[in-house]
Amino acid sequence: MGDNTEEEMTDKIEPACDIKRPDLLQMYYYLRLTRTLEDRITALYRQGRIVGGVYTSNGMEAISVGYASALERDDVIAPFHRDMGAFLVRGITPGEVIAQYLGKRGGPTKGKDGNVHIGDLKRGVIGFVSHLADNLPVATGVALAFKMRGETRVVVTNTGDGGTSRGDFHEAMNFAAVRRLPVVFFCNNNQYAYSTPLHLQMAIANVADRAKAYGMPAEIVDGNDVAAVYRAAIRAIRRARAGEGPTFIECKTMRMHGHSEHDSAKYVPRELLEEWKGKDPILKTERMLRELGYADDAALMEVGERVTKEVAAGLEFGEGSPLPEGPETLEGVFATPDEVQS
Repeated sequence: MGDNTEEEMTDKIEPACDIKRPDLLQMYYYLRLTRTLEDRITALYRQGRIVGGVYTSNGMEAISVGYASALERDDVIAPFHRDMGAFLVRGITPGEVIAQYLGKRGGPTKGKDGNVHIGDLKRGVIGFVSHLADNLPVATGVALAFKMRGETRVVVTNTGDGGTSRGDFHEAMNFAAVRRLPVVFFCNNNQYAYSTPLHLQMAIANVADRAKAYGMPAEIVDGNDVAAVYRAAIRAIRRARAGEGPTFIECKTMRMHGHSEHDSAKYVPRELLEEWKGKDPILKTERMLRELGYADDAALMEVGERVTKEVAAGLEFGEGSPLPEGPETLEGVFATPDEVQS
């Protein structure tokens, strides 16, 4: 685990020449798509068209985009509510996401749920539940199944800094370390567990220090640098795939919106938000692309226009998708005998 200070990690851009141009441009595309899609969903919420909460990853998109971009097709994610970028990288479309928020049949849960409770096992996405850190034991169980079957697949899971203070987080970490399971634990350290600042929920300097108790290697990265997150994910996934066990990765970042869109986040000092505005992951990636000669202003503008059109098309799909009929609420709730046997 490195001893970089937070200032060094968030202000410095590491050279990304080891990442191929198409791969870095693809990550930039998903950063823009995530931001544009979540901004559209937030607008729908403000218009009163979405029932329930809206939880965005504004300012933290590099984490989910970075780790999801490092996975292979047969790998699995057990996400949490700031992982919109991972949903998109895994193939869930903006239209499906908007349909999900509108409670329409075109969403991944076919109107049975709203919000980011999105899952699709065919695309390697385990459905997210609201109780933070509950997804970590599930990911650990999936990793155990991979190991018992002799498969070389890997699971990546994520939670916030607040989630690491829960018992299920520690149970998952301990079991995964003891059994040397192929799972990678990510933490979005966005400095606030809802309204509780980090120093009021733990007495350690870094969330990654928690991994030491389980004999698990850990790494701290700049969560606003998509290339840094991607590299860390590659290292940890390679290690897990080789049978060397789990890794814990702490991504230092800042939540630029409230816990959800109904939360004004007045408890966050304004000067702290102003400081982090210049560390925006999209701006940082644009600087990186320019410095490497991978993209100019015209190319970046083209990506922006592309994602705007895709989100507009997604809105049209979501709005046009029908609401589910009553009897449909009973479908897909329980596994069929054939599904259990398979």
